[in-house]
Amino acid sequence: MSSALTDLCRYPIVQAPMAGGASGPQLAAAVADAGGLGFLAAGYKTADGMYNEIKQLRRLTGGPFGVNLFMPQPALADPSAVEVYCHQLAGEAAWYETPLGDPDSSGDDGYEAKVAILLDDPVPAVSFTFGCPTRDTLDAFAKAGTYTIVTVTSAEEAQAAQWAGADAVCAQGVEAGGHQSTHRDDPQADHTGTGLLSLVTQVRETVQIPIVATGGLMRGSQIAAVLAAGADAAQLGTAFLICPESGAHLLHKQALTNPLFVRTELTRAFSGRPARGLVNRFVREHGPYAPAAYPQVHYLTTGLRQAAAKAGDAQGMALWAGQGHRMARELPVGELIELLIDELEAARAALSMRSPR
Repeated sequence: MSSALTDLCRYPIVQAPMAGGASGPQLAAAVADAGGLGFLAAGYKTADGMYNEIKQLRRLTGGPFGVNLFMPQPALADPSAVEVYCHQLAGEAAWYETPLGDPDSSGDDGYEAKVAILLDDPVPAVSFTFGCPTRDTLDAFAKAGTYTIVTVTSAEEAQAAQWAGADAVCAQGVEAGGHQSTHRDDPQADHTGTGLLSLVTQVRETVQIPIVATGGLMRGSQIAAVLAAGADAAQLGTAFLICPESGAHLLHKQALTNPLFVRTELTRAFSGRPARGLVNRFVREHGPYAPAAYPQVHYLTTGLRQAAAKAGDAQGMALWAGQGHRMARELPVGELIELLIDELEAARAALSMRSPR
């Protein structure tokens, strides 16, 4: 790893910031204490809510950690598409006996207020999803002593992040669970994402800053593979989702290894942006009709998802998961990281033995 990343984590393992409750203080603290870099997910939280979780995390661990922010999204080009989707979801609202949410609740996720808090009371690392901050913002974080990471899905986005002054990029392959962090949401590009190993290689040949690789990583041998391809560290999300320290809903955790859910799919059904999750009834019935309208669709379906969870109905929940979800291991964070490092070292040793002398 680069020296700056080494200062943040003993092992080349980063815990993905999974918005929606999974990546809370308990999970981030456990990862930090085990030698990885834990992350709080500030997406969908208020600025005050984010700050309260930072204070909780600081009470739980003295180790370095990061906070992830969602970038503000451009104005919706076609509001009528959301109205059409409202009619599509009317049956869901009746079934779960809950009204649809207000699609215009928030377009910027409180971004400026969160940035102001993080500059006033700096944390060790901040990462960004759905775009790249301005050079002025990244320079301000640098002056505050905060390490910045921009999530990218292409070599072009990685180059833009380097030019803007990011300390590192997180290269997200199409295998990743949850939202694809494209900087521009283009419906024409749906289902055309790049696999992680190819993406890491392309990014490594394009930028000089450190790379964190993410997307479907569940085993130490896979971490070894992305490190060999040019990454400096690996970011895992679904692998930590099932841990007892994760704040994910119990139904979500159980679904990851439930034979009923055999595959994942990129869908706009729950949020209006492509996101990988387990294929359930909601995805099958509404995915083909969901518009490119983020975060409007997210707020529209929030109440439905909460009602489904309350009713114990996994078929109506957003079950975000990477392609390797069936390899999830229900272990405490400390044991999981120890096992991942053992697997990483074993893979490196095996590769060394095969290498020509």
